[in-house]
Amino acid sequence: MRSKDKVTKDFEFVDGGRTFFCSVEVPRHAGMLPWWWFRLDTAESTRYAPFEASANDTEQSVQERIIVYYAALLVTAARPAHQRPVWQKPKRPALPGEVIPAA
Repeated sequence: MRSKDKVTKDFEFVDGGRTFFCSVEVPRHAGMLPWWWFRLDTAESTRYAPFEASANDTEQSVQERIIVYYAALLVTAARPAHQRPVWQKPKRPALPGEVIPAA
């Protein structure tokens, strides 16, 4: 792969009618590796950092990984929330010969 194919700057792409704005940012803590960040045109304040940046990253490879990551987010968000039943005190068992009225 030629070095000019490597990603060193911000870029954007459109997938599924959404525009993704991508950038590499270095964390503030010394010694941490840079991460890819992206946001959507529909969400001004929500950003995602799905994976570390690599020297071998290309726009195409980053785009593919972001699309897979975002699709997984959408699947997770679409799942129904598991609702636990309301806790109730266990009913006491009936003694032999005892009739418990229905509630």
